[in-house]
Amino acid sequence: MKRSSTIFLQVVIVLIGIGALAFMLWEPHVEGVNAHATPFQMYFNSFVVYAFIASTPFFAALYHAFKVLGYVRQNQTFSQATVNSLRIIKYCALAHIGFVAVSVVFMPFSDPDDDDGPQGVVMRVVVIFGSIVVATAAAMFQRVLQNAVDIKSENDLTV
Repeated sequence: MKRSSTIFLQVVIVLIGIGALAFMLWEPHVEGVNAHATPFQMYFNSFVVYAFIASTPFFAALYHAFKVLGYVRQNQTFSQATVNSLRIIKYCALAHIGFVAVSVVFMPFSDPDDDDGPQGVVMRVVVIFGSIVVATAAAMFQRVLQNAVDIKSENDLTV
């Protein structure tokens, strides 16, 4: 892979992280329920705190995707460090699925007359589907790279 391509992808990952963080900090301000709330009330209610905690695996996966691209740029694609980062990305995606699934607990506390329930479910399904795709791809790449690393280490031992 060209050096410029990996740098471009690393910049994209950084921009995704910055965009996600900016959205997480901006979104509580536009909720109708927070119209007259103080910043403490906006950011320290149970749902927002849970969303910040649940986003930790997402940002950890972005960091490890950034590291994988760094390994690719340094021609260390077939190394144990790359395999380890892919394994962590897989576990982060699975953890994210778990956090989203547990977030259904917050649904009964919403207003029963509110029509936002179906949209909340659809958003959760979309996020879970995306996380499943990421976990599957990371597991597949991890398995392929682990086989390549094993073959490489066997060849190094026989020489």
